[in-house]
Amino acid sequence: MTHRNYTTGPATAEMHKQEGDNWKLVLTRDLRHAPEKVWKALTDPKHLREWAPFDADGNLGTTGASVKLTTVGAPKEYVSETKITRAEAPKLLEYNWGGGDVRWELESVGTGTKLTLWAQINKNFIAMGAAGWHVCLDVLEHLLAEDPLGRIVAQDALQFEGWQKLHAEYSQKFGVQAPKW
Repeated sequence: MTHRNYTTGPATAEMHKQEGDNWKLVLTRDLRHAPEKVWKALTDPKHLREWAPFDADGNLGTTGASVKLTTVGAPKEYVSETKITRAEAPKLLEYNWGGGDVRWELESVGTGTKLTLWAQINKNFIAMGAAGWHVCLDVLEHLLAEDPLGRIVAQDALQFEGWQKLHAEYSQKFGVQAPKW
């Protein structure tokens, strides 16, 4: 499967081991767009439908808001009710998705934004999560540049050669093996 000649870059995420089964994934991107534009893409349901691995039934930009996040393309619909724990536009967004904490940090750098994603993921799925979020952030970059690729998640991602390459790189980098189903 190809997406308009889109190819992924190298595996750049970091992983921090923690106590128990949940580890912390850290992905950083330098974007050419202002934090306000990036913030809107992270919080507005219309924009999330273009790049994120979930649909949101409300805006994620308000601390205390309750929002249902529905995983896209999963074999069985998975809906997670979350409460936005911190929303400080356009700098910081925190919520829980699927049992793991997610934190987005946006730092203004010149005319652009340094975007950092912190995601808590089960160690058995850390390489899959890293590859998935990596591809999602690539799609986000294209969306922000008004060159949308379309969402690449779930089965589309698993069949995408770039995701497979990243999954192998992250598995090796993090010293984990893919789960056997």
